[in-house]
Amino acid sequence: MTTSPLVFIDGDQGTTGLQIHERLRGRTDLRLLTLPDTERKNAARRAEAINHCDIAILCLPDAAAREAVAAITNPAVQVIDASSAHRTDPQWVYGFPELDAAQPARIASAQRVSNPGCYPTGAVALLRPLVQAGLLGREHAVTVHAVSGYSGGGRARVEEHEGPGGAQAPAFQLYGLKLEHKHTPEIAQHAGLAQRPIFLPAYGAFRQGIVLSIPLFVHQLPAGASGERLHACLQQHYAGTAHVEVMPLAQAEAAEHLDPQALNGTNQLRLGVFSNARHGQVLLTAVFDNLGKGASGAAVQNLDLMLGRFAR
Repeated sequence: MTTSPLVFIDGDQGTTGLQIHERLRGRTDLRLLTLPDTERKNAARRAEAINHCDIAILCLPDAAAREAVAAITNPAVQVIDASSAHRTDPQWVYGFPELDAAQPARIASAQRVSNPGCYPTGAVALLRPLVQAGLLGREHAVTVHAVSGYSGGGRARVEEHEGPGGAQAPAFQLYGLKLEHKHTPEIAQHAGLAQRPIFLPAYGAFRQGIVLSIPLFVHQLPAGASGERLHACLQQHYAGTAHVEVMPLAQAEAAEHLDPQALNGTNQLRLGVFSNARHGQVLLTAVFDNLGKGASGAAVQNLDLMLGRFAR
């Protein structure tokens, strides 16, 4: 009998790690390896675990993730890094299976996969197909705004809202005001943009979920571009994918609001194109769970590809 693959979750007590562990609980096609509390900060024990497993999922701060990778001496070990340490590293495969038709196979055969950031998941999903199709210029000055549930800020933000002082936690916080958010280079690189976009994130007083939006002026787009063409491009790109859906134009036209929590608990990503032809304006949107398709759900999706499940 063939032994099922051993998956080591390094950092399984953080928000993402706990969610991954929960999603894998009860799976019979793999074995889970986690370290007890007394060994989690033991460098030698962690190095032993990561070199003993088949696939390691790193749910660590960036510096710790780099240290974990540096400790690997077993060439057979595959890695999914959920930190931002390697997301723009050309030697790592970007773990967004819907990037193009060939990406699932690249992920499946990769030794090193970098899980996308939560915000970049929505931004790249919207922008890359349009850039590739020539409907949005690489030099276009892009602005991305997104509001996430407070769990996106990790333990400290969760404690702020759910701890003893939660009643005094702010209802809304705009941050990244220095325009140096670490997700910005990731968005630019994987969306195919030639210049850095303006990225302005925020936290709301809800636990999880994201609504992301990108406004566009039609007169700044290449000739012939329109809301309808942008929608058709996205619809064609994601046709047949299991986890990305594009709202029908009629549904978008009838919508009065978008709920960032609408897809919580799932690995789904819902894209929308809202347009006003009279004013020559288009709004691209993405709704998804920052702990699902934006983190743990994506990691499990990549893990399944690496285990031989080729669903896109």
